[in-house]
Amino acid sequence: MPKSWTDDASTPVVLQDHAHLKDSLAYTIKRRLLGNPLNRHSLGHQRLKKRFALGILASDCISSSAYGSEQILIALLPAFGLAAFSILMPMTAVVLVILTIITLSYRNVINVYTKTGGAYIVSRDNFGPVVAQIAAVALMLDYIVTVAIQSAAGVAAIISTFPQLNSWKIPMILFVIGILTYGNLRGVKEAGKAFALPTYFFIACMFIVFSMGLYRHFNGSLEVLATNTPGAIEVGQSQGLLTFAAIFILLRAFANGGSSLTGLEAISDGVSLFQQPEHVNARRTLFIMSGLLGTLVLGVSWFAHKIHAMPYESGTPTVISQIAKTIVGDGAFGQIMFVMVQLATMLILFAGANTTYSAFPILVNFVASDGYLPRQLTKRGHRLAFSNGILLLSGGGVFLVLFTAGSVEHLVAFYALGVFTGFCLAGFGMTRHALRNRTGAWRAKVFINALSGSISFLVVIIFAVVKFTEGAWLVLVTAPILVITFLRLRRQYTREQEALSVKREHERATSIARHDVTVLVDSVDIATVGAIRYARSLNPRNLTAVHFVIDDRRAEEIQKAWAVSDALDDVMLELIDCPDRRLANSALDYAIRMTERADVELTLLLPRRSYTGFLGRLLHDQTAEEIAAPISQLPRVVATIIPFDVDLITSSAKLVVHHTHEVEPLAIKEVTVKKIPLIDIDPVSHYAPNITSIGEIKWRNRAQVQGRVTSIKSAPRGAAPSLQVEIWDETGGVSLQFLGRRQIAGLEVGSQMRAEGMVGEEEGSMVILNPSYELLV
Repeated sequence: MPKSWTDDASTPVVLQDHAHLKDSLAYTIKRRLLGNPLNRHSLGHQRLKKRFALGILASDCISSSAYGSEQILIALLPAFGLAAFSILMPMTAVVLVILTIITLSYRNVINVYTKTGGAYIVSRDNFGPVVAQIAAVALMLDYIVTVAIQSAAGVAAIISTFPQLNSWKIPMILFVIGILTYGNLRGVKEAGKAFALPTYFFIACMFIVFSMGLYRHFNGSLEVLATNTPGAIEVGQSQGLLTFAAIFILLRAFANGGSSLTGLEAISDGVSLFQQPEHVNARRTLFIMSGLLGTLVLGVSWFAHKIHAMPYESGTPTVISQIAKTIVGDGAFGQIMFVMVQLATMLILFAGANTTYSAFPILVNFVASDGYLPRQLTKRGHRLAFSNGILLLSGGGVFLVLFTAGSVEHLVAFYALGVFTGFCLAGFGMTRHALRNRTGAWRAKVFINALSGSISFLVVIIFAVVKFTEGAWLVLVTAPILVITFLRLRRQYTREQEALSVKREHERATSIARHDVTVLVDSVDIATVGAIRYARSLNPRNLTAVHFVIDDRRAEEIQKAWAVSDALDDVMLELIDCPDRRLANSALDYAIRMTERADVELTLLLPRRSYTGFLGRLLHDQTAEEIAAPISQLPRVVATIIPFDVDLITSSAKLVVHHTHEVEPLAIKEVTVKKIPLIDIDPVSHYAPNITSIGEIKWRNRAQVQGRVTSIKSAPRGAAPSLQVEIWDETGGVSLQFLGRRQIAGLEVGSQMRAEGMVGEEEGSMVILNPSYELLV
């Protein structure tokens, strides 16, 4: 290659963009549906003020107030009759006491785990990975049920406003789940401030309703509803509270009411989203969220008690809609206000369902990173979301909706079991943490956390017993199976890691005195010629072609074709008998025989004709993989499959690529470069005013450039220290070479860098040698 400093050499040029393959049909459809792929360097957390964090993270928790009191009444009315409305308030008070205790426990979680502190992390750090899988399964089931129950309850709010839509209930729920899934696959972030609106809208509407209701109550105009309305839950006869049946029903009602506490862990899971100091702001937001939830649950229960709001068999109209309609009246303002309340209820329930689309993929990412779930759940998708986790969540939600026919009452049977299991493990985990560290008021922490864990454990037992026949059995059967499955996956990953780990005797590769290459031949065609050409490039000591004879006539044809081929005249063909027609065995025997000496390494090349589509797989076998699998287990033997796309030839198609930039083979001064503004980064040095676009830098002149680091190449440990960095802007790329060093502190692929120095060249491309530099933040 002529050097650039000679008279007849071309002027060196900046690096140009690579050619790109034409997008496949599947990728084109994916891009049209989801949008253009996001750059991973744009990934980052949005820091939230407390008012936005409350609206975003509290939607799941606060939305539970829309159906918690109703679920208590569903359990009480058939057994206790109208006395259920009197029992409702004490039952609500018990739920609020538990809310207070769990809130204090999660306050401790936030103080200790200042980045993320869900039940999984607390359990893993204090009880180990095995107990953590119980928390993982409980939370995963909780999130899946949340998608189903929040979507079903939101649709119930719509049907309460427009009863004629009742026949479309299931399709509407599935449509909502589909929209939420699609939006999150496109990268709709939970941290978007728009998601705070439904929470505040719902709180404002309910406080207006409560204020009007208190006014009407004190002036005596608050209406009491009829309890014998067609379609309402059957009202039973009053009975004593101390019988076994009565206690059982009270426990069932209490378990139903526990659904009001779902979502309390959201703040501790999202501590890293808060502005600094994160744990202080998160703690304050937790108290505000719990106070609002308690107020809303108390308000709904109190007004349901006062007006005798009846749950309906079909789930609509809901209790909260009856409260709103009774208080605001039937006037023009009342009708508008009623629609507003129902709209707010629908929005916050859907926003609560959307919250899980952030929490669930992050949870399964943690679990998969620890090796207890498939690694595919750790990979980000087209729009930087954990797409596999989102699809898994949606699939589980759809299954539950179809399994329960979209009934909120039946979905509650799956709900609180997972929620309170998480509360239980978090409480006991923080108890153990306090006992280990014993700092500050550790005795108070032990008492609060142990009380939270004990109460939550009691709720889990109650729920498992009283809801067993209503669907809790499915959770109780599924959860242990999932935990065992997670542990088996971990053992499998551990075995694989141990097999692939670099042992001490492998740390330094031993020298192989002799490297032989053998090409396994099944026919003489262009695939075989290509494999031989590649074999020559390996510079083997001996290059041999081998055909295992299972058909004498075919072997004779191959031998004749080999003899007349000019492309193969320097390669010896060996025919080896294969009487039992077991090609894998014969190849294995051959490899063992050829590597009997300890200084011999053998590479077996297997040309594979690739056929796509059903017809291709039907007409041709796939023996290359069968041969390569056992051979790969031998020491000093490598089996390499060389694919050859036959369909590309038979279809007469050509591989089409397109170039983003057309490169002129002339000096850079003759290239017209379209100027595009650099990324807006505040100047931090005296070089900033003189920055030159990379496409405009000139050979043998000093230049200051700025761009994104796309490649870092460090010299191996045994060579002289050097570091080569490629940076690119919108007009091209240039290499920066640093001699005498192997790394730059803080430099990583994707970061922004500014450099200044003399522009030289290396093999026709421009290079800046040992430039001064700055890393930009």
